[in-house]
Amino acid sequence: MTEAKLISALNEENLSHFSKTYVPSRLLLGPGPSNAHPEVLKALSLNPIGHLDEAYISLMSDVQELLRYSWQCNNRLTLPMSGTGSAAMEASIANFIEEGEKILIAKKGYFGDRLVDMATRYKAQVSVIEKPWGEAFNYEEIKYEIETKKPAIFAIVHAETSSGVLQPLDGIGDVCRKNNCLFLVDAVTSLGALELLVDEWKIDLAYSCSQKGLSCPPGLSPFTMNERAEEKLSSRKTKVPNWYLDLSLLNKYWGSDRVYHHTAPVNMNFAIREGLRLIANEGLENVWSRHNINAKKLWNGLESLGMELHVSEDYRLPTLTTVKIPPAVDGDGFRNHLLGNFGIEIGNGLGELSGKVWRIGLMGFNSSEENVDRLLNLFDTELKKYSIFESSTF
Repeated sequence: MTEAKLISALNEENLSHFSKTYVPSRLLLGPGPSNAHPEVLKALSLNPIGHLDEAYISLMSDVQELLRYSWQCNNRLTLPMSGTGSAAMEASIANFIEEGEKILIAKKGYFGDRLVDMATRYKAQVSVIEKPWGEAFNYEEIKYEIETKKPAIFAIVHAETSSGVLQPLDGIGDVCRKNNCLFLVDAVTSLGALELLVDEWKIDLAYSCSQKGLSCPPGLSPFTMNERAEEKLSSRKTKVPNWYLDLSLLNKYWGSDRVYHHTAPVNMNFAIREGLRLIANEGLENVWSRHNINAKKLWNGLESLGMELHVSEDYRLPTLTTVKIPPAVDGDGFRNHLLGNFGIEIGNGLGELSGKVWRIGLMGFNSSEENVDRLLNLFDTELKKYSIFESSTF
């Protein structure tokens, strides 16, 4: 036996104890991913076909049409990028910023920080306006900064997952157009769940993810861009520095030519088509209403139990609620208790809110009255067990 074969045999012997893959049942009520819809999982399990198969190319067209409906736009270049939401976030920077160009980023949480980090790596001239985690910008603040700084791109997070803030976007698109600036929106925690009107709000670039409002597993990042963005992309002086995310190349695959770019994750596109189809069948306005109603039920129930919410109701995000951890409570202990004993996940705070809040997600398939009632009942019966001081009240 050669040395190479001996090593292989030893590995086989050592690895033989592994059983088939098993995943415990979980209700994912954290910041994402959320549970995939059962019909989406059925679509995901279909047998793969070639990414240039006529049947798959037809499915790609379905996905684009359904995405336009969910985005409420007529943008030609609308597609699910291969990769999680951060891939489309980076594509938005890599394709539309050239070295030295100005980008203005409105930062009010962790994902604003991520935009700043990416823009810096692509050698943009980055300007930042900032709000405390839990507050939103007002129109006048944004208008002043755009008119003063004259950026090539203005970027803002619509639904900030780290803080639970829903940012109003009305009027910003008009300001951007008057100042020859592209309007870039992070819609990772809003697409398919909350009112989002890309054309009406004059959003030039937007991106999201598959694992939240669309009720799919992680792996795709819906993206859309209008003619203003296409013009900026076509007028670049330099080649897009990221080959995989180069939209001028992806356009040839997702456009009319269907020219091979990379091996597409075909099963994930089966899944997203089904998730988008379910949204279209329910109707967007009904989807938006369901998320708002269930969020308000959660908010009222938590407050009736004496819990304090981190964000004022005027700017509270229906898909992701930040709940202040009472000073007398072991926050991690309670989260672990819910997961270990009831199979329910809620999230810890992120960044500067770590250890200060829990993050409760009601997104897509998981936004239901039944899930709200189940979680509120557990807060009522179980939270007292995790008080650091036995006599404490919340």
